[in-house]
Amino acid sequence: MLLASFDACSAAQADRWVAVALRTISPMLDADALDEAWAWLYEDRIETRRALLRREPCTVTLTHANTRITWAIRPVLFLPLAHRQNAELPPCAHAFKHHVAS
Repeated sequence: MLLASFDACSAAQADRWVAVALRTISPMLDADALDEAWAWLYEDRIETRRALLRREPCTVTLTHANTRITWAIRPVLFLPLAHRQNAELPPCAHAFKHHVAS
């Protein structure tokens, strides 16, 4: 079940967001989950950053009691929108004819 999402602009911002989330919830975690969180923060985080820089998806997962929490980080490419100048449509917009329902 997806509870939230965040659009990061870089690998550094993405792994920093997970780190902030982990630090935020860490006071409420049981001992095992806290160990998992700190292991990622201080040992595995660099591998996550390297994978993201290679444009590889990664996950950070920990289990608290009967709940598994997973952060999925997936690099994506965003394409820029067509350039518009003074509300003028791009030339390709004129290639389509307006359809009138009959």
